[in-house]
Amino acid sequence: MPELPEVEAVCRKLRRDLLGARIRRARLLRAAEPGLEKRLRNRRIADVERRGKNVLIRLGRDSVLRVHLKMTGNLYVRADGAGLPGTARAWFELAGGRRLVFDDPRALGRIELLSEAELESLSASLGPEPLSPAFTAEYLTAVARRSRQAVKLFLLDQSKIAGLGNIYAAEALHRAGIHPRRPANRLGEKRLKRLRQAIVAVLELAVQSACNAYRGPGRYDSAETFPVAVYGREGLPCPACRRPIRRIVQAGRSTYYCPGCQR
Repeated sequence: MPELPEVEAVCRKLRRDLLGARIRRARLLRAAEPGLEKRLRNRRIADVERRGKNVLIRLGRDSVLRVHLKMTGNLYVRADGAGLPGTARAWFELAGGRRLVFDDPRALGRIELLSEAELESLSASLGPEPLSPAFTAEYLTAVARRSRQAVKLFLLDQSKIAGLGNIYAAEALHRAGIHPRRPANRLGEKRLKRLRQAIVAVLELAVQSACNAYRGPGRYDSAETFPVAVYGREGLPCPACRRPIRRIVQAGRSTYYCPGCQR
C-alpha cells in the first residue's frame, strides 16, 4: 500500500504537472456518487495537497477532490495520445490534451468530491502529520499512555498518527529498538522520545527516496535509496546485530523485527 512517503511523491509530481489545469471531462468507472462526472466538468485545479494517505486536489475555494490510493492505486498525468492501461478506474481529460489517470488494479481506491466542511471533518479524524511541528514527543507520550494496543498496531492507527503505515512503522520500531508486541502504554518517556525521533528520521529518508524514484505500488526502482532494515527480510541477517529477522502477524498484517535489537 502506498504510505505517506509514496503519497507525498505522487502529490509533488501532480502539483508540478497540474496546477492551473482545467478538467474538460471526467470518466469514473467506479464513481462514489451519482453526477460526480458532471460536477467535475470545466473545474480548474488550484492546488494539490496531502493529508495522511489522502491526495487532495483543490478545485477552487469551495471543493476538493479526494483520492485514496488504497492498496494498489496510483495517480499520474499522461501526455496527449498516450493510451490508457486496462486497470484505469478513472481518468480526467485536461485542456491541452493531457489526461490525469487513476490506475488501480485491485479497484479498492476511492474518489469523492468534498466540501470544505467535509474536508475539515476528515482532517479532524486524523492524527498529526508525523513530519509536522505538531508531532512532538509530548504528544506521542500522551496518546501512547492511553493505549493498551501493541505498539505496532498503535502506530498504524491513523487517528493517532496520519500517514504512517506497515513498512515504515516496522522500520521505525527497529531503529528505536522496540519490540512490535510491546504495549504502547508500557513504554517509558525516553523510549517514546526515541521512537518519535526514529519515525521522523525514517520518513524523511523514505520521502526523499520516493520523490526521487517512486513509480507506483510494487514497482521498485533501482534508484530508490531507502535502507530497509527489517521489512520483507524474514530470515536475513539484521544489519545491526546479524541475527535473523523474524516475521509475525498482527491484525492480519505482516510485522518484521529483529529479536536481538528490539526489546
